[in-house]
Amino acid sequence: MILDRLDNAEQYARLNDAFAAAFRFLRRVDLARLPPGRHGIDGDRVYAVVANDKARRREEAKLEAHRKYIDIQFVISGNEEMGWKPLKSCGAVSVAYNPEKDIEFLAGSPDTWITVAPGSFVIFFPEDAHAPLVGAGTIHKVVVKVKGDEGVTA
Repeated sequence: MILDRLDNAEQYARLNDAFAAAFRFLRRVDLARLPPGRHGIDGDRVYAVVANDKARRREEAKLEAHRKYIDIQFVISGNEEMGWKPLKSCGAVSVAYNPEKDIEFLAGSPDTWITVAPGSFVIFFPEDAHAPLVGAGTIHKVVVKVKGDEGVTA
């Protein structure tokens, strides 16, 4: 897991060949005005999902993990808390892996909670279980999905 500000995104571009395209998308001047839903960047290799969702309490958040995609979760507005736990430390699977949606849900609670302020992003790799959308009010965010098995150089 990586937490940083968009201003520092360039230093992570070497981690995956597709990160440069992901961060270019997040720097769009019209990002906050994009409608909710999926937005293409590079086919199924890199795409973004814009969301404007009601936040939930920590007790309601479920740990999730992905096998095919890396998440770059960028907060546009609202203060979001995201839970994190190493996938290896997670308990039983509570909802089996869905290969079409690339998601599984895990039993247990996060080990750590981080606050992600507007203008900041978190990168969750397949080995990172995470519990997003915790906070108060509405959270406006973009999740860029980057295929995880391509171009990793670090």
